[in-house]
Amino acid sequence: MSEPDENLPHITTTETVLRFYVFLGQYIDRCLDEEHRQSLPEKEFQQHLATSHDQVVELLATNRVVKNKAEAEFQRVSQLCREYLAHPGKAEHLHALQAEREVLKVKMLALSDLLAVFRSI
Repeated sequence: MSEPDENLPHITTTETVLRFYVFLGQYIDRCLDEEHRQSLPEKEFQQHLATSHDQVVELLATNRVVKNKAEAEFQRVSQLCREYLAHPGKAEHLHALQAEREVLKVKMLALSDLLAVFRSI
């Protein structure tokens, strides 16, 4: 059996979307936990997040529906994080972030499994 081609479009796309979700999850983690915030300077983290977002938007440019969903998710998480950081004591913001984090966790697990299948073929 030959070596798998890591540059296949479906693998590249899945890796990129997975990385995007990882950064969105880390964005939430940074809001909720001081230790996560200290792990990487905010400016550097925001650059990684922005780069990841730009890569997803570029890769999904030909599929407007999925691109719009990814963009909406990015905007929603960003807004939730801004609201939480502006009012960290509000329980509704905390619950919204925790719920969003759980959704991201499920998506990351599904994409990780899918990526493993793609790589094994």
